[in-house]
Amino acid sequence: MGEIGVESVLVAGRGPAACAVITACQRLGVKTVSVHSATERGARHVRLADESVLLGPAPAEESYLAVDRLVEAAQRSGVSAVLPVPPALAGNARLAQEVHRAGLTWVGPDAEVLDRIGGDGVEPASERGLLALVTAAGLEHVTPVRRDRAAGIARVTWTTDDVDPLPAAAQRLAAVGWRGLATVGVDPDGELAEVAAGFPLDMAVLERAHGVDAVELALRSAVRPRGRSARRGRVEPVVQGKPWQPAVAVQLRSTLPPGRGGVVRGPLPGIRPTTGGAVAFTGYEPGDRLDGWYDALLVVVSAAGPDVASAAAEVMASLAHLPETGVPHDGPAVCAVLEQLVAGQDPAGA
Repeated sequence: MGEIGVESVLVAGRGPAACAVITACQRLGVKTVSVHSATERGARHVRLADESVLLGPAPAEESYLAVDRLVEAAQRSGVSAVLPVPPALAGNARLAQEVHRAGLTWVGPDAEVLDRIGGDGVEPASERGLLALVTAAGLEHVTPVRRDRAAGIARVTWTTDDVDPLPAAAQRLAAVGWRGLATVGVDPDGELAEVAAGFPLDMAVLERAHGVDAVELALRSAVRPRGRSARRGRVEPVVQGKPWQPAVAVQLRSTLPPGRGGVVRGPLPGIRPTTGGAVAFTGYEPGDRLDGWYDALLVVVSAAGPDVASAAAEVMASLAHLPETGVPHDGPAVCAVLEQLVAGQDPAGA
């Protein structure tokens, strides 16, 4: 598509996040090529894409996380760009480097930048954080967030009214060459703890809070001029305040024991209409099998509202019939966090 500068992308990832990215690309007129393992030939992200390429056997290290196979798939499919979805791929400096060597556009920070500050590929674990689009001029769409991590993962993320100064290191991301979306963790002392690329749960909060399309932001950022000339822009100071609307996002996972598969029997949000202004994306439809090889993230639901409580209520309403899905899930625990937000409480304990 001429306006964005990217005509086709290999979407490196799977599950609800990949489905959301594929849908956004198609809405933008960008051709999508998905990737899959031998056991996920009929997965929903495969069905949604314009084309799909087999990577390898079920183990992720031999398929979804295999750098050489991902680059080969991109070259074989004839795409012009590679868009990594999970932080594990988006933060992989070697993958970014190999994509660039293949003459393709990498949708994310350059390899040398990832190697310095974002190469671990781990989604930020801090309860406090911020989201932003990093450009040569500084940070845009800055959104302070909090996360519930009682389960060791960010099950629920929501905007916060915090007006604490941003960590100086976060404000320097533009100066060190980071370009594109950034998910940042802030430690208890207010310093930068982690920074990650890609499309984790938090990106749904940024989209709802600012009314933007994170995939479009990422694609437009990827076609910037490269090299030193791209880094000469003056870094603008981050303007504090609240230029966003309150938003909440949740991710719901199957609680099947590791290695055990299951079959989705009922509709998930993202297949059936959601309530009010909630937006949902799932990786499964009724009849789809959950592969025991992979983390079974079922659905991501997000909403915005006049306040966090209202947004949380919208998300809760979308999860009302989840017991009918046919597979066990952590919906009750997620809804317990949402109930605290609806009541005006802080589940993060801040």
